[in-house]
Amino acid sequence: MSRTVFLGELLVRLSATGKQLLATTPALDVHVGGAEANVAVGMAMLGAETAMVSVVPGNAFGQRARAHLAAAGVDARGVIEAPGRMGLYVLTPGAGVRASDILYDRADSSFARLGPGAFDWRALLQGASRLHLSGITPALGPGSAALALEAAAAAEAAGVAISFDGNYRARLWEAWESDPKSILTQLVAKADILFGNHQDIGLLLGQPVPGDGAARRRAAAELAFAAFPKLRLMASTARHVLDADRHGISARIDTRDGGHQTEEVLVSGIVDRIGAGDAFAAGVLAALDRGLGEAEAVEWGLALTALKHSLPGDASLFGVADIEAFRAGARDVRR
Repeated sequence: MSRTVFLGELLVRLSATGKQLLATTPALDVHVGGAEANVAVGMAMLGAETAMVSVVPGNAFGQRARAHLAAAGVDARGVIEAPGRMGLYVLTPGAGVRASDILYDRADSSFARLGPGAFDWRALLQGASRLHLSGITPALGPGSAALALEAAAAAEAAGVAISFDGNYRARLWEAWESDPKSILTQLVAKADILFGNHQDIGLLLGQPVPGDGAARRRAAAELAFAAFPKLRLMASTARHVLDADRHGISARIDTRDGGHQTEEVLVSGIVDRIGAGDAFAAGVLAALDRGLGEAEAVEWGLALTALKHSLPGDASLFGVADIEAFRAGARDVRR
């Protein structure tokens, strides 16, 4: 297996306890999150070698974020300290017909203050086979956008493959005078793996993708392959929300030669859906890192995203044995 490097902001999540409302909860649960860090942790739990590049303030929140990475086996030597604050978000968990709600408080964080030149990419990418980025980093502001582009350019120059997760956040882009289509297009153009769907491709190409269901996902992939010559694989999930506690989830991987579509899995008794997409990415990348084929990789991704719904917090903490048990249909106590 090879080494995957991740760039992104580490966040602290505060959650209302017991599915109470934020306005009335007497206590808050604390978890560490961040899209790219979630993938790094998920892959590390599956035995992959991962390393995080980020910045945290020199306080208890920063210490907790580092400890979170270390506990999962993620190399955190690329996580530096800088003045500022830790980005936060507050979750009010959904229940029944009430959807979950998220309140962000991440403006002017230590990470958002960063710009190009903050990291020695030649050293950080030494021995790496892949750099993983997401659309959240460039959405944070002009400095973060320039940082993401710098990292991608350094990886490309070093012959390091790039995977990119769309993670489009309209509110972040709208908070500054941004051009998301231009910036995201530059990043996706350097990637060989894209986690995204028809909506992401529609944004990048400035046109809606016709069709519905699996046919539309294939059409989106074909448009992406035509527009981005380096792209060799596109992966996504589809979610059918019945209520806050029951979701139907399927997954798909497309290559230039064809696609692999899973059956829909009913996920019930949902504990926490945050980070499920990151778990999917972790499962797919870990499987491919092991040399498994695309059909097996999409099943790993689906298994990990389904399992993540049973676990509080942002990151998947499941191992290969858990994936195998899920795929075998084991739902009773394992003794």
